[in-house]
Amino acid sequence: MPPIHSPQTQQPAVKLYDFHPPVEDFRSAVLRGLSLPQKSLSPQFLYDKRGSELFDAICQLPEYYLTRTEMSILRANAADIAAALGDRALVELGSGSSQKIRILLGAAPQAKTYVGVDISRQHLQEACAALMADFEGLDAIAVCADYTQPLPIAAIPELQNQPTIGFFPGSSIGNLEPAEVIAFLKTVAVLGDLIVGVDLKKPAAILEPAYDDAQGVSAAFALNVLERINRELGANFDLGQFEYQARYNDAAGRIEMAIASLSDQTVRLGEAEISFRQGETLRTEHSYKYTIDEFQLLAMEAGFKPVQVWTDADQLFSLHHLKQM
Repeated sequence: MPPIHSPQTQQPAVKLYDFHPPVEDFRSAVLRGLSLPQKSLSPQFLYDKRGSELFDAICQLPEYYLTRTEMSILRANAADIAAALGDRALVELGSGSSQKIRILLGAAPQAKTYVGVDISRQHLQEACAALMADFEGLDAIAVCADYTQPLPIAAIPELQNQPTIGFFPGSSIGNLEPAEVIAFLKTVAVLGDLIVGVDLKKPAAILEPAYDDAQGVSAAFALNVLERINRELGANFDLGQFEYQARYNDAAGRIEMAIASLSDQTVRLGEAEISFRQGETLRTEHSYKYTIDEFQLLAMEAGFKPVQVWTDADQLFSLHHLKQM
């Protein structure tokens, strides 16, 4: 598909390739998720424009160690990581506000092509435009797509004649089941080498506040998906009848996030009626935590060789350089 040039006032134009799933797909996925015995929604649906803004706010909270720790790792090891990038096109999966990529771009002047892949179209375009304005000579391309699905690399002419490397920061890989991690890594192997962020195992006393902060921003982020379903699909969720929960399941090694119904109630979505019992939960996310060895074993099962790992002094978070075997 041809790129859509996004008008930006006093900013370079951003080439946008839009592979965003249509509303019908969103409706079908929501209805399917709400019909399961354990009601659930894909974490990708949390990230509309408002959801992305709320997540950016979460990243600034004192309880949320993940972002500041990962950024400290990036700053401390920027030269080494930039050397691993070489002069390849840098493809960031789930780019969000692109704060972390700025550290790498600042250390890698040889990188001339940046591709941001994210499900939130407007948020992505704004971030790419800001990067082009701040990094002279950088070509920033916005790809609105679900990065958990096969990447449409063949549909992006700018990537046909240059090698690529994938950058997947944050802890989003933890949203996948371990078997799904292997499948995902095989899918994104089309990018070549990968730099992947992985949250490490630690006590529940650190994890639970990180995902359920005192200010309630995490709760607003989770409940925003109900507002989105109301707005885009015409549902009638009463947000006052639901509450957010985040608990660490030590046996499974994951944080479990859900929205719980405060009463017996029925929600309408078009012609469909969805019943909730008091206390019944709608699962929004799981976030698995790994040891370094546990994650590297998954990467090897997916056909990657662990090359290097960077972490912080407290062993809270890790960045892995993976090369295809």
